Amino acid sequence: MEKYKTLHLWMILPMVVMQLGIYGDYWGDFAQNTWAIHVHYWTGTAWYFYLIIQPYYATHGQLAKHRTNGIIGMFLAGGVCITALSMLHRDIVYTDMSMANPEQFGPFEPWFFMGVASVEIGMMIPFGFAVIMAIIKRKQLEDHAWWLISTVFLIMMPALSRGVQNAYIGLHNQDWPNINIMAPIYYTQIFIIILLLLAAWKYKKLTHPATYLAVVVNIYVCFLEPLGRSESIQQLLRTMIKG
Repeated sequence: MEKYKTLHLWMILPMVVMQLGIYGDYWGDFAQNTWAIHVHYWTGTAWYFYLIIQPYYATHGQLAKHRTNGIIGMFLAGGVCITALSMLHRDIVYTDMSMANPEQFGPFEPWFFMGVASVEIGMMIPFGFAVIMAIIKRKQLEDHAWWLISTVFLIMMPALSRGVQNAYIGLHNQDWPNINIMAPIYYTQIFIIILLLLAAWKYKKLTHPATYLAVVVNIYVCFLEPLGRSESIQQLLRTMIKG
């Protein structure tokens, strides 16, 4: 595990990226956020924090702390997954609001929110799978570590894309509402995939199943628009998710 000696320092980078991305949306309207958003934000933040301290404990002679915090971390991972899935009704609500008052939402058409719900389901299920694989592989330290590291790249998009999206809208504010709202999502996904591949290269995990899974999930996000425009998917989401 010597090559993971400085992993805790590298894991600070995605934590900072995530916080910078979500800063404006979360802290900018803190008082207007619902309880569900607060719970999801803080469980997600705690998960990223655990991915910093856990490698430190594991590689600096504090295995007892690592094991104890690992149990707590699995609880947090479940919280991240379940709170994200439980908030999907919000996307249905925004879909209906944007249909009723399109002028208020500008480039955020109803299909956008349906697409967001589709890709968030496609992120959280693999996230849960990666955490379960990390538990199964807990005695195979290399696999255990990389399955957990991969979760960073599986769920980075929502927070980071909001920051990129806000910056993109600011730069193209004069074009409102005729803004290509998918462009910042494509930029976000390219950035995440580059970070993922760099990390996989550094830790010699380019051909690891967790790397493949994270790449596929981030490519899947790029199909947000056709997913959101699909009438069959819209109907399925409305059937499954009640506001």
